[in-house]
Amino acid sequence: MSTQYLTHISAAGDRWDLLSWKYYGDPTLFGPIVMANPGIPIEAVLDAGLRLVIPVMQKSNNTAAGLPPWKQSS
Repeated sequence: MSTQYLTHISAAGDRWDLLSWKYYGDPTLFGPIVMANPGIPIEAVLDAGLRLVIPVMQKSNNTAAGLPPWKQSS
């Protein structure tokens, strides 16, 4: 099965962790986004106007098991 991607054009103040929060609901899952964009410099804050690809990740129902309700995604 091939990976699907979304396109994101960076805005002023975008960061890798904020992108993973926006798309995955978890700021620590930025690794797949960084790896999918090898031509983008890894800096604390991204330049505005960069075209990034965001891998679409399937949610696992097992991930939320044992987490408090405020940590579970709906």
